[in-house]
Amino acid sequence: MASLPPIIPGARLPYSGFVLGIDPSLRGSGFAVVEFAPGAEPKLHFSKTLKIARDVSLATCLGEIYKLCADCCEDFPVRHVALEETIYVNNFKVAQVLGAARGAAIAAASVLGRKVFEYPPLRIKQAVVGFGRAQKSQVAGMTKQILKLAKELPFDESDAAAAALCHGYTYRD
Repeated sequence: MASLPPIIPGARLPYSGFVLGIDPSLRGSGFAVVEFAPGAEPKLHFSKTLKIARDVSLATCLGEIYKLCADCCEDFPVRHVALEETIYVNNFKVAQVLGAARGAAIAAASVLGRKVFEYPPLRIKQAVVGFGRAQKSQVAGMTKQILKLAKELPFDESDAAAAALCHGYTYRD
């Protein structure tokens, strides 16, 4: 009989499974589905920037965000959804609209029974680039390198992938 490895009290296993990362915005939300498996590099399965025209109503925009989040959760075996926490903005209206976009994505994930995790932008950048004040181009470059992509993702998609990577790197079962 083979002996089992010793059990370390309190030790938790690295994340294993699919994560939907979301960079929420009313007219340009980024979505990325990343798979994490033991002993393997993270793998990007899907990414998309949901571009919505300026003349489309708020309600329709929120519905589109909800639908794409739900579609990703249903098309892939997504266990967790990771997104950026609310960022500080000076304009109340902008904050309200960003909150609504985040809410649409969070609601879709929750209705489908997916756990939702929120991370500060500085933590996401720290996890992916190595420092919290990284520029969008640096995040895009590192997500390309980490996921072994042929070209950089658009910024909204690379930010979504970075949220998923942050979750996969820091969450423990």
